[in-house]
Amino acid sequence: MSHSKRAGGPHIATMDMDVQIERRAVEGHTESQLMLGQSLEAQGRYGDARNWFIKAAQSGNAEALTALGINLLVRPPLSHFEGVKAIIAAANAGDAQAIHIAGAMAALGAGLPQNWPMALDCLHQSAERGLVPAQDELRLLASAQTGAWKTLRDSVDVETLLKPAPMRVVHQRPRVSVAEKFLSPQMCDWLIERAKPKIGRARVFDAKRDGGKIDHTRNNSATDFNIAETDLVLALIRARIATVTGLAPQGMEHSQVLHYSVGQQFAPHFDFLDPATPAYAQNIASAGQRLATFLIYLNDDFDAAETSFLALGWRYRGGKGDAILFWNVDEQGVPDRQTLHAGLAPTRGEKWLFSQWIRGPRR
Repeated sequence: MSHSKRAGGPHIATMDMDVQIERRAVEGHTESQLMLGQSLEAQGRYGDARNWFIKAAQSGNAEALTALGINLLVRPPLSHFEGVKAIIAAANAGDAQAIHIAGAMAALGAGLPQNWPMALDCLHQSAERGLVPAQDELRLLASAQTGAWKTLRDSVDVETLLKPAPMRVVHQRPRVSVAEKFLSPQMCDWLIERAKPKIGRARVFDAKRDGGKIDHTRNNSATDFNIAETDLVLALIRARIATVTGLAPQGMEHSQVLHYSVGQQFAPHFDFLDPATPAYAQNIASAGQRLATFLIYLNDDFDAAETSFLALGWRYRGGKGDAILFWNVDEQGVPDRQTLHAGLAPTRGEKWLFSQWIRGPRR
């Protein structure tokens, strides 16, 4: 009997605490409103969480404004304008996370005009305020492990960082190009470490289901980075890709990192959306066709696991930091069925890839 009481005690105490938090939230206590919103968001109740974040943010609380901004930017129903407004208000109130997000938006030109000096200033300020990811990011971009944050910020050479390695054409039809050392080993490692905590079962595209669906044709893992999770490293990579493809960064889907363990694969497939399928045709009309795919190998300590182009009878396996670009459509914008490809399974080790799909104009 005594064992039963001990087992039940913490649960009852937790319930009592939840009740107290909700009571205080209803009474107008800002911290409780924020805590309640965070609890509801963790449960997937994004709409209810948003309502409490709105209440908490009315006091001008910087952390509440940040939570509200992120919710509005990444949780349905999305409200981009209001989300950006909340993030800017939180950044102006001194919240380190909001300043970091504002910097990423300035680097991307998403929600704010593209401005790399401003982006670096935000990274510096968030590092000064103790945000560890910002500190690590600034060290990476400055290629230095020590130094005052302002000194590191001033040493970042954006012009050099934005300059991509040249692409070399290896096939004319379908159009395929490769680049050696498109990313530094340090940036590759950065992306892997960022992906590891949130990696999950990869999905395939489903026009009727946000986030796609699990399918037997793909058993590897993946994660993507939404606007609130994007950093200056990702923004730099996307800018390099935009330069070599000539495609607008606004057409880029969320950047992804893919992971393949031994035996995991992505069976032969196309990356374009077939306009003959009504649901895909609707998606193309609203979001544009997937014109191109850009892949970067983030490691090379594995065997096999090439990207295989079946119609070409050709396989590509890059070294760490090497990239491949292939166009999913021909010069007239028609889906190119010679782009049928597969992500083959490693026979030893594990493969990490950066993946970027790029959309064309809406129709």
